[in-house]
Amino acid sequence: METIRRPAVAGSFYPAAAPALRRAIDESFAAARPAPDDPVPPKAIVVPHAGYVYSGPIAASAYRSLAGVRATIRRVLLLGPCHRVSIRGMAVPSVDAFETPLGLVRVDPAARAAALGVPRVMVDDLAHADEHSLEVQLPFLQTVLDDFTVLPVAVGHAEPDEVAALLDELWGGPETLVVVSTDLSHYHRYAVADQRDAGTAAVIVAMQPDAIEDDDACGARPLRGLLTVAVDRRLGAALVDLRNSGDTGGDRKRVVGYGAFVVN
Repeated sequence: METIRRPAVAGSFYPAAAPALRRAIDESFAAARPAPDDPVPPKAIVVPHAGYVYSGPIAASAYRSLAGVRATIRRVLLLGPCHRVSIRGMAVPSVDAFETPLGLVRVDPAARAAALGVPRVMVDDLAHADEHSLEVQLPFLQTVLDDFTVLPVAVGHAEPDEVAALLDELWGGPETLVVVSTDLSHYHRYAVADQRDAGTAAVIVAMQPDAIEDDDACGARPLRGLLTVAVDRRLGAALVDLRNSGDTGGDRKRVVGYGAFVVN
């Protein structure tokens, strides 16, 4: 019997009904920054994972860079932090698919098998059960890509070289996209967050993974792993959007930072 991970944050982080979800995604793209003028398509993107009213436009700024390769990408390696479960290493799910209001996204069984051959990778459905950092990316991927599978990876306490080993194993060619889901600073006043996040963005663009601290980004661990691989492969990162919740849907007394980047 097919096993499916049902949505955990539909109705809170994004609309639970398909028509409303499509409208929310359309509104995110309408408020996004222009796509980067780069003939080289992204190998990876870095996107935020808050409620769509807050971070949707920033995420859309990176997702719109995939317009030219929507038919090329067939597999997405999706990494995000564990917010609710503490694990040592990285967790992949055992299920056959993740469900969203837009339908099913199949989990890639071959990618999962290959991932389980990498040290510190395990099957742990509990790490995925309530995790929003991965789930909120799926409707965007369903919108901007055609036929694809996904390997969701919940990253716990993992070193950059451990995350890099997983990425290297599954890097593939143009058919494979890497998505790292992370927000930036949390719960500072607007001016403080603006300065902190600008510094973090500069470090990412400068390809300095060791300079990213855990309190710079909740997904610092998968982000450091991605940048480690990108440096080894002589890729670069470009900033496409940098805002915070005070710019989109919240007040400016206690904001969360959001950045969108493309790596190619």
